[in-house]
Amino acid sequence: MKRVKQELNECGLRVTNQRTLILEAIRHSHGHVDADEVYRAIHKKQPRISLSTVYRTLQRFKELGLIDELHFAEEHHHYELKPTIEHYHLVCLECGQVIEFKYPLVRLLKKNVPEAQDFEITGSEITFAGFCPKCQEIKNATGGKLGGR
Repeated sequence: MKRVKQELNECGLRVTNQRTLILEAIRHSHGHVDADEVYRAIHKKQPRISLSTVYRTLQRFKELGLIDELHFAEEHHHYELKPTIEHYHLVCLECGQVIEFKYPLVRLLKKNVPEAQDFEITGSEITFAGFCPKCQEIKNATGGKLGGR
């Protein structure tokens, strides 16, 4: 809780109970959450909070660089704390599971591509879509048929 309040202060935001709860919910999710999941997580502690407040706060946190907004072949956005180490994502097309991974060759790409194109890269987002082991097993057992999300 102390760390969250410090982060909000460092960004010049007034520390409110709602902002603190939202940032804590993202931190404790250990993954990628959407606004509805954040709302459900904090609504128990703060029943008067609205979903629109959650959306506005997430947008503000994104603008301030506290969180990243991710798009995984879906209509809605997912959020995670601003990572300290660059990582990438595997996304299951069936169950929606998101798995983070690191890959050292991306550094080489980020070095060589800009040199060839005279371009400054400030960030990268790599997402591979496919099927997680559990969904592959189901797919194989059902002759290629999945339930569909």
